Amino acid sequence: MRFSKRLTLLASSALVAGGIGFFSFKTDDRFFEIARNLDIYATLFKELNLYYVDEVNPNRMVKTSIDAMLKALDPYTNFFAEDEIEDYMTMTTGRYNGIGALIGQRQGKHIVLMVYEGTPAEKSGLRIGDEVIKIDGITLKNVKESDPGKLLKGQNNTAVKLTVQRYGEKNPVDLSVVRDVVKMTNVPYYGMISEDVGYIDLKDFTATASREVRSAFQELKGKGMKKLVLDVRENPGGLLNMAIDICNTFIPKDSEVVTTKGKVTEWNKTYTALNPPLDLEIPIIVLTNSHSASAAEIVSGVIQDYDRGVLIGQRTYGKGLVQTTRELSFNTKLKITTAKYYIPSGRCIQAIDYSHRNPDGSVGKIPDSLKTAFKTKAGRVVYDGGGVLPDVVIDAQAPTPIALSLTNKGLIFDYAVKYHHDHPTIKPAREFKLTDAEYAEFTKWLADKEYDYTTQVEKDLGTLEASAKKEKYFDQIQDQLKSLKTKMSHSKDADLNTFKTEIRTLLEQEIAGHYYLQKGIKEASFATDPELKAALDLFKDMGRYQSILKSK
Repeated sequence: MRFSKRLTLLASSALVAGGIGFFSFKTDDRFFEIARNLDIYATLFKELNLYYVDEVNPNRMVKTSIDAMLKALDPYTNFFAEDEIEDYMTMTTGRYNGIGALIGQRQGKHIVLMVYEGTPAEKSGLRIGDEVIKIDGITLKNVKESDPGKLLKGQNNTAVKLTVQRYGEKNPVDLSVVRDVVKMTNVPYYGMISEDVGYIDLKDFTATASREVRSAFQELKGKGMKKLVLDVRENPGGLLNMAIDICNTFIPKDSEVVTTKGKVTEWNKTYTALNPPLDLEIPIIVLTNSHSASAAEIVSGVIQDYDRGVLIGQRTYGKGLVQTTRELSFNTKLKITTAKYYIPSGRCIQAIDYSHRNPDGSVGKIPDSLKTAFKTKAGRVVYDGGGVLPDVVIDAQAPTPIALSLTNKGLIFDYAVKYHHDHPTIKPAREFKLTDAEYAEFTKWLADKEYDYTTQVEKDLGTLEASAKKEKYFDQIQDQLKSLKTKMSHSKDADLNTFKTEIRTLLEQEIAGHYYLQKGIKEASFATDPELKAALDLFKDMGRYQSILKSK
């Protein structure tokens, strides 16, 4: 176990979950091979340009070839062309010049899916569910491969005119929105979820993540917080220095946080907590799932390695690779994997095979023979081999086929738009519940909507029938198969009743979001969130909480 006290200065460059360094080629033979293959590539491209039957777009062709080359390495080494630099800067800083709305394409229409709080979009009266027809007089249907996001971005204090079709309105509505700097917050929600339990939802690690977490923590302490739930579910990671600073909030100054090890040993670094912590005593529960990745895994793993808190949820994603950004010619960039990172127990949380995952993105079961045991500061045994395994595992709840279909077809969203139009106000998100009569109205509204689906049982029966025919057993069991199909064939009406609780929960959260935006969605989820419920139950039994941290 490596709990060193070495003080290591943070690198001055921005580390994306994180990393520094580059490698050099060591021999003349290797330089020759590079030069030879580049010459082949240039000659090939020249021949394509001269003789291919259609015109070749040089930018598109080269971008395609670069992407294909990098894909052979790992999913995190990426090339950014000049016209993608703004998107890259948004990804790392969380800032852009625009209006603050998320617009997605559904059935050929550009629909406002979310309006962010405090942004020009909200102030202008833009609503979730609005269909954007025109931007500055440009009809989106007439623009090939139109990207509304690019049209909405622009210089600060310049106005953009939107023409939208709003539910319940006969004529289109014109809105003028003045662009401004839009800051996508790393902590979209924080608050007290019980008398003494505070909750911080950490969704990203851009340049202000540490400041946002510290500010939220101090405000909650002022409101009487005695215990903290830190939620890093669905957090894809981000800047390494932000992960270090957030860990530093809860562990002593000079404590080792993470070590990076790459091809060139002189670039290896150990990063430590540089500042006095905000709190070393408050009980902490960290919520994780299979989409908690990279910097989120550093925070989770460090909290676990120092026995500073209890982890609840599912195994994390398993991205223990370090990237840095290298400047290329003509204002292009390369984000390149340069090292792996190791948390204080010595674990590397990189999945052994990150290219083969479960459908939900999780690592899956790692054979015991491929795991190595490590120990936390208190002597608890933990393992590497792909992600961070929580102390209390809560099985992920897969959505039922009908709930998945209603969501993917946009019917949950569409009904929330209708509900918002029909009901000017609702109760606060935490208190909002649909009545049985309102749920019945929803099912009635679905009567003429298309949302067919196939259950897993029906799929399995189809597989069984195909196998029976292939192996010539079908004649012997076809009557039984027919009977099973009849019994297991789903009925939409029956499923709407059987899975009423799940569907109504999804509907309530979506509706709350249309009134209270991101905060509404989060608060409406509290009552039915299994990981959050497990955290609150554990905080009610502090003896069990302590025993988990001391267990060997």
